[in-house]
Amino acid sequence: MNFIEELKWRGMIHDIMPGTEEQLSKEVTSGYIGFDPTADSLHIGSLVQIMTLVHFQRAGHKPVALVGGATGMVGDPSGKSAERNLLSEEEISKNLNGIKEQLSRFLDFETDTNPAEIVNNYDWFKNLNFLDFIRDVGKHITVNYMMAKDSVKKRLEGETGMSFTEFSYQLVQGYDYYWLFKNKNCKLQLGGSDQWGNIVTGTELIRRKDRGEAFAVTTPLIKKADGTKFGKTEAGNVWLDPERTSPYEFYQYWLNSSDVDAANYIRIFTLLTKDEIESLEKEHQEAPHLRKLQETLAKDITIRVHSEKEYESAVKASQILFGKSTTEDLVAIDEKTLLSVFKGVPQTTISSNALNESPDVATLLSETVDGLIFKSKGEARRMIQGGGVSINKEKLTDAGSSVDFKLLQEKYLLAQKGKKNYYLIKVES
Repeated sequence: MNFIEELKWRGMIHDIMPGTEEQLSKEVTSGYIGFDPTADSLHIGSLVQIMTLVHFQRAGHKPVALVGGATGMVGDPSGKSAERNLLSEEEISKNLNGIKEQLSRFLDFETDTNPAEIVNNYDWFKNLNFLDFIRDVGKHITVNYMMAKDSVKKRLEGETGMSFTEFSYQLVQGYDYYWLFKNKNCKLQLGGSDQWGNIVTGTELIRRKDRGEAFAVTTPLIKKADGTKFGKTEAGNVWLDPERTSPYEFYQYWLNSSDVDAANYIRIFTLLTKDEIESLEKEHQEAPHLRKLQETLAKDITIRVHSEKEYESAVKASQILFGKSTTEDLVAIDEKTLLSVFKGVPQTTISSNALNESPDVATLLSETVDGLIFKSKGEARRMIQGGGVSINKEKLTDAGSSVDFKLLQEKYLLAQKGKKNYYLIKVES
């Protein structure tokens, strides 16, 4: 597999330094990407870079994931309009552990031929003092060179300006590349297109300080067809950590992609071949209402980030809201998934005594829940008799029947009025 050709047809190349393809065809090459440890989880914005390393390893080269324990304390100004909060050593350490665990799901660290490796730049910066750094590193890069970078220009033109801490970031990242070149024989740095200036500073430092030759490849920044930001929902970032973004919400994000975005995403975020993708696109064009592209994309990426079990649970959860499902499907999902599915639907809490004292289902769905579902028992009776009400996916047929339902997760009842109106009743003892 030719790494550059693979990235090209997938639409994953923005800039490439001359000589890069020749270097990769000449020998097994070590290449690295830096990951920012500002949280204990990566979000899907980092998946582009993770997949770049996956393709790099599949092409026979050695991927190195640099987790920025040192640079995380400084803060990259690229693409930022204001300086971000700096992190403590304790926060960085916690975040590093979470990121390492996530990267291990994608990269092979055990293979004998080209095992992936994780490094932390704090390991080489912690013993480097300021005077040594400005003498041995700073003198090789001029202020004029650093000022010419877009990330610096934009901030200097803005109202907030730029601190010396942020200004020094490209020099610090450049030294990362130099250190990896010297100590790990790393000859390629990869990253998003907003990192081009920082990466080139590294290649320049290697050239000026060591007369070495190093290379660079960047990927495009992903933009959604509707102009909204990729990887964001109304609730915020879409994370790889199931505690931050449930597998159901994760699955739904990809499933709800537009046709244009899905055609783009399936190239970038899956390992499907070009022929497989083009065949899928043809199927999709013939029957777009089946959303074959979106379903394949959502399945592939949810299984790889989470697991097949979590994917199946997400599908069942989706069917509860949008398709035909049974009481058994509802019982089978866990509490976290249940709450994810019904996030935003009207909810109320009642006591177990109130539940037990409700004489019939019509009273439960009107008076016991303070009119949340039906304003009166008469209204509840009429709709139940018309077959338009269910509890826990079981259709009610008798408004006067007793309240005898098995609680979901031993604490919830799910009421449905009509086809689309759901209500979650939490029962507390």
